[in-house]
Amino acid sequence: MGIDHDTLVFFSKSWGLFYLLAFAIGVLAYTFWPSNKKRFNEAKKSILDPEDKPWK
Repeated sequence: MGIDHDTLVFFSKSWGLFYLLAFAIGVLAYTFWPSNKKRFNEAKKSILDPEDKPWK
């Protein structure tokens, strides 16, 4: 008994959806984890140097 195309499509659509949802939840948990706040605030402030000025 072989695996037909419809079975593979069903499997990839259903488990692919669960995989992407779990990945998104993991990314959000990492982003809003309290111990990462310092790292993200430093990254936010380190984009520009204090002496950077707009061109005139």
